[in-house]
Amino acid sequence: MNIQDLKKKLKSIEIRLSEEVFVYLHTFERDGTNLHLGLTERFRKACKKGKVWNRPKMLTALKNAQYGFDEKQAMSPGGSDGIFLLTRSYTPKNEMMRKLFDRYIDKPGSGAEELAAALNSDLESLLPVRLVSHHMRLLGLLHRDKSEDTLVLVDFDDTKD
Repeated sequence: MNIQDLKKKLKSIEIRLSEEVFVYLHTFERDGTNLHLGLTERFRKACKKGKVWNRPKMLTALKNAQYGFDEKQAMSPGGSDGIFLLTRSYTPKNEMMRKLFDRYIDKPGSGAEELAAALNSDLESLLPVRLVSHHMRLLGLLHRDKSEDTLVLVDFDDTKD
């Protein structure tokens, strides 16, 4: 999957984002495991507001979903691209934590419960994660299954901390 293909796929699903809880963008395969990447209208709005929607740094971050989630390196070793857990225990609390926990997972009416239901899961079973590239982190919830994973993005962070 290259940047131009992602750009075209984003354009083709954009209209559906406001109509559905989330929309699948692409399925990546790595080591025999499929990772379905989905986007929400909330994600699109945040990216538009931040002027990163369909821009190279956002597309590069999306492309990094191809690395999948590796339980052996669930926490970011620093400087690595991929999908990594975001925990409540990290101190000091950073902007990624505020966006994903305070303004989404813990906030009534945010859409988090609806997302969990659409994934046939409960909210507590979903893993809060960040999809990392050099310039940006995309924030979402990861649903793990025996044979496949689903990552749905709900926000982004490009702060330097």
